[in-house]
Amino acid sequence: MPKEYRTIQEVAGPLMMVRGVEGVAYDELGEIELSDGEKRRCRVLEINGSDALVQLFEPSTGINLESSKVRFLGRSMELGVSEDMLSRVFDGLGRPIDGGPEILPEERRDINGLPMNPAARAYPEEFIQTGVSAIDGLNTLVRGQKLPIFSASGLPHAQLAAQIARQAKVIGTNDPFAVVFAAMGITFEESNFFVESFKETGAIDRAVMFMNLANDPAVERIATPRMALTAAEYLAFEKDMHVLVIMTDITNYADALREVSAARKEVPGRRGYPGYMYTDLANLYERAGRQKGKRGSITLIPILSMPEDDKTHPIPDLTGYITEGQIILSRELYRKGLQPPIDVLPSLSRLKDKGIGKGKTREDHANTMNQLFAAYARGKDAKELMVILGEAALTDIDKLYAKFADEFEKEYVSQGNRTDRSIEETLSIGWKLLRILPRAELKRIKDEYLDMYYEEK
Repeated sequence: MPKEYRTIQEVAGPLMMVRGVEGVAYDELGEIELSDGEKRRCRVLEINGSDALVQLFEPSTGINLESSKVRFLGRSMELGVSEDMLSRVFDGLGRPIDGGPEILPEERRDINGLPMNPAARAYPEEFIQTGVSAIDGLNTLVRGQKLPIFSASGLPHAQLAAQIARQAKVIGTNDPFAVVFAAMGITFEESNFFVESFKETGAIDRAVMFMNLANDPAVERIATPRMALTAAEYLAFEKDMHVLVIMTDITNYADALREVSAARKEVPGRRGYPGYMYTDLANLYERAGRQKGKRGSITLIPILSMPEDDKTHPIPDLTGYITEGQIILSRELYRKGLQPPIDVLPSLSRLKDKGIGKGKTREDHANTMNQLFAAYARGKDAKELMVILGEAALTDIDKLYAKFADEFEKEYVSQGNRTDRSIEETLSIGWKLLRILPRAELKRIKDEYLDMYYEEK
């Protein structure tokens, strides 16, 4: 039976000091019993001699210093995992909130996970079809990759996240596919949108959802992504599933980290975030990947809204260092009515060349991707020139490029959030747009592919 302590000295926000403890370890889970028998959870943040600083997972209201008891449970925070988690909705601490029964766990796992040995990692190289042309065609997602979406407040990243979660699949394999969805600090309305969106399309059957709402304690927000990744590791490496983990919004997670760091009176780093935020984010992101000898994999799409639309803000800045590229949503395209408003030119998937080509997508994919990028960039330049100097200053070929840029945004990028395009559809739309330009302009595509696809009307 764990030893009970009645030595709570003080409570300050989400933190509590317990004196005279013995044999208590960092990150250990504790239980506070109030005078009326109510129990609340906490974990050890710091040990200083016989003093333990603990962090509360629930509000501190009602904790009477004299009559409340604390027990330390001798283990860190765990999640009970089982295949029955699929099609279920949990709160940020892994408790069911969908009215269904408790999960009977096959095993209990520490939510901090174990870092993957770099030598045991397999290189990401299989194409994942998201059904979104701007990603599949130009910034391809590869199985085992970490590809964040950089958004801004007010942009429809929630709709894009739900669309990818509903539509994503690994082509050419019968291995089971699952989605683990973690939402941090979102409103009840957003949470409802995600759950209903998954239910209505049947995607909930292969999904595990963790929902941490904006009015839940900040400390819970720090546990939520770890819960999700623990469930993902179990499904991927024990049950051989391809798991796509979508986490929104990393900015809320980092703000919770800052809140707890400030409560601990730690020395702040850039913009008040703790100096260890890089390490903390890396601990999360690096749990994705493929392992040698295992059929399953974890592919990660973290979504973050950039404060003040600033790419150099610490959260997107550090995320960009740790992950393999980024998909950037643009306010300008959103104002034009594009859905999803993905700005393909600054977006990047560093592993895209590993997941495309013959036997993965199609042999002409790499050539057409480069040509579309080049033509769109030139078309945007031509449109800017037109604004400054007027249409009369453009050559005939520049006018074609300007037309191409408009059509590309309308047809290729803006597909709506209900359209699921196969890679063949995406490639054929690309060819249709390239036919706006004379064949002689398509210098990045091999003649054999031009012969096969350009003339085809």
